[in-house]
Amino acid sequence: MYALKRELKLNKKERSLMRGMAGFKRFVYNYALDLITASWDFDGVKLGDSKRLDAIKKVFTQVTMNKSEYAWTKKYPSTVYQSAFQDLKNAFSRWRRGLGEFPVKKSKKKGDSFTVYKTSGIYPKKGNPAIPFTNRVVINQGKNIVLPGIKTFRLKEGIDFICSAQTFTVSRTADRWFVSFVLDVEKVPPVIHPIEKMGVDLGVKTLATCSDGTTYAMPITTKIAKTKLQLLQWRNRNKVLGNKKLKIRASKNAHKFYAKVAKKHARIANIRQDTTQNMTTDLSRKAYIIRIEDLNVQGMIANSKLADAVSNNCFYEIRRQLTYKQSFYGTKVELVDRWYPSSKQCCKCHHVQPMNLSQRVFHCQSCGHLQCRDENASINLKDAPSNQVRLAQP
Repeated sequence: MYALKRELKLNKKERSLMRGMAGFKRFVYNYALDLITASWDFDGVKLGDSKRLDAIKKVFTQVTMNKSEYAWTKKYPSTVYQSAFQDLKNAFSRWRRGLGEFPVKKSKKKGDSFTVYKTSGIYPKKGNPAIPFTNRVVINQGKNIVLPGIKTFRLKEGIDFICSAQTFTVSRTADRWFVSFVLDVEKVPPVIHPIEKMGVDLGVKTLATCSDGTTYAMPITTKIAKTKLQLLQWRNRNKVLGNKKLKIRASKNAHKFYAKVAKKHARIANIRQDTTQNMTTDLSRKAYIIRIEDLNVQGMIANSKLADAVSNNCFYEIRRQLTYKQSFYGTKVELVDRWYPSSKQCCKCHHVQPMNLSQRVFHCQSCGHLQCRDENASINLKDAPSNQVRLAQP
């Protein structure tokens, strides 16, 4: 299955509508979260989270929405609040299974998003009986998209083919709004790869060094964007940005500052995402077996001297992308044990010697082999014994 994400081209009225629906979902999610936690205080009620949320949903639709102070909730599609309850059910399910943290309230600071979908049913036609229709929206080729229950919106980048989808998620990043939806299609993975096995060493100086001699680096534009962000924050270090506890409202200039900072952060994230996606796609097209080291990223970030470089190079994100692209490109991603001495071992005679992080050239004290430290490590990862390797799981 594939997902498409396109930026929406909105006017001021449409932006206001989007923020209203995102606020509606946030209100319903927090409302349900408060009630379900409060329901746990009553003894003698033996119901699971799903049934409790179903009861809360009935209270919301039959009591809360009919109150005069909540009449604004009827302006928006019903699928917005239904998806909010479904998201909360999924959050509690993940928490119960130990796959996530306890659900917390949604906040404006973490971005706006909401989900709408097309429901199945029948509609009458003049002169004919009711005709059944499918629960999918047909998306025609071009720069227009119909969001079910709302209206037709314009896209900044057109869609080159006719497709269909049922669920649409609208999200905001900085001041840009995006719509994403899933396509029910499968990609046929390639049968032949030019390289059978490749070792990839992820590093701080160089983003990735491959055993075939290929190297990938994080572009200098990331550093430039981070420098501009630091300057913006330093120049506004004395600005009164508001404080809820002290009941100080943020000024209009403060809101403008927030918008500028969000744009800078979004640009840095986009540069990193573009670099890692292009790199992992290129690796997946070239090699059948890709071996990377099982790095302890959390421990590396604990080192204050390496934290910024490790975070900037997105080690875990690279591993995640390589792992989920296995089914797309027919590859196998293998993890080499983190205690395997790939950087300290000679790729020629397998002699192991101590190596400081500052030493960028590997000079074997046994056979005299001289090679770049990262290239030597990538070759060792490719030739690692099978008892030190395990398959990466999504």
